[in-house]
Amino acid sequence: MGSDVRKPSTDKISVDDELRKLQSEYTALHEDASQLVAERVQLESAILKLKKKAIRLESEVQLLKSPPMIIGHIQDVLDEERAIVRSSNGTIFQVSLNPRLLREKIGPGARVALNQDSLAVVEVLTDAWDPIVSGAEVSGKPDITYSQIGGLDEEIELIREAVEWPLEKPEVFRKIGIVPPKGVLMVGPPGCGKTMLAKAVAHHTDATFIRMVGSELAQKYIGEGGRMVRELFSLAKEKAPSIIFLDEIDAIGAKRLDGATSGDREVQRTLMQLLAELDGFDNLDDVKIIAATNRPDILDDALLRPGRFDRIIEIPLPNDEARKNILSIHLGRLKTSKFSISSLVDKTVGFSGAELKAACIEAGMCAIRQNRKSIQLKDVQLSIKKVSEKRNKNLGLDAVAHLYS
Repeated sequence: MGSDVRKPSTDKISVDDELRKLQSEYTALHEDASQLVAERVQLESAILKLKKKAIRLESEVQLLKSPPMIIGHIQDVLDEERAIVRSSNGTIFQVSLNPRLLREKIGPGARVALNQDSLAVVEVLTDAWDPIVSGAEVSGKPDITYSQIGGLDEEIELIREAVEWPLEKPEVFRKIGIVPPKGVLMVGPPGCGKTMLAKAVAHHTDATFIRMVGSELAQKYIGEGGRMVRELFSLAKEKAPSIIFLDEIDAIGAKRLDGATSGDREVQRTLMQLLAELDGFDNLDDVKIIAATNRPDILDDALLRPGRFDRIIEIPLPNDEARKNILSIHLGRLKTSKFSISSLVDKTVGFSGAELKAACIEAGMCAIRQNRKSIQLKDVQLSIKKVSEKRNKNLGLDAVAHLYS
């Protein structure tokens, strides 16, 4: 009887153990399944990303495999199937037109892409500024003001009359009945403040300021320099009121000679385009031109005549009073001990504004080398001596070069 009573209890315990074991296995399997589902979602997402990347890489490979196209401009349309095109290197071709192109977009002057092999017109491109021209626009105003330029009070007044006044109050000129100056040419030795003065003009006017160096307009291929000049003035007219600053204009404005090379003739073509833009049929009412050079002796006479650069402003080497003002401006920004600037003026005869600035910076370096917190008079005197020695050395090298030239 005792054994019969204990047997059901033993069976019940074994069933409970089996249930717990099955429940534990189910929980483990459920967790494994959940983990597998999560891994599947991650793998599907990774596969989708890889497919997108593969499609993008395939498209890039197709672009790399496709032959490059030649850029050209249509000169004349002969009929529905043919046109005359000038390629980017100046060569003229009669080419076929793609029938799928819209005919209203195809006309003289249109910018098109040509097949490299057949030279057929395959696409009409939108007109775009040359990157050099579009990048010439100054986005932010320079932080140079007229008060930071010493010794050029008269020159500042002359350039303000010729550039700022016609843009700010044109009604005054109309009331008097005169045409305001089109441009200003600044001439003078290097380092005398020509570029700095142009920056100050850009700071004090609300006009669009476009800066271009003359050497950037001297291009290799025929017609490219003239095209850039046209685009430069077109950009200025579109952004008007605007100011064009042509630095180192002697790079394209040199006198035209008979025995010129092919490169010289291309530069002369660029100059002739510049002359036409300065004094052509199109008015430049809201566009003013400032040019700068340290070689006015080599400029072409046609560039210097009234009607193009109506006002020529000479930026000379600073005199005693100007050098004192320049030293006061530069030393006033630095931490200095008390000393008289007048005692330094006689030691800087013949210095340009850039050399005076270099002397002030060198004086600060002298103080830093000796772990001092301020610049003393001896630092400035030593720096002036260093700049003077370097200047005399350069003058000696120029004299030697002149003897062998």
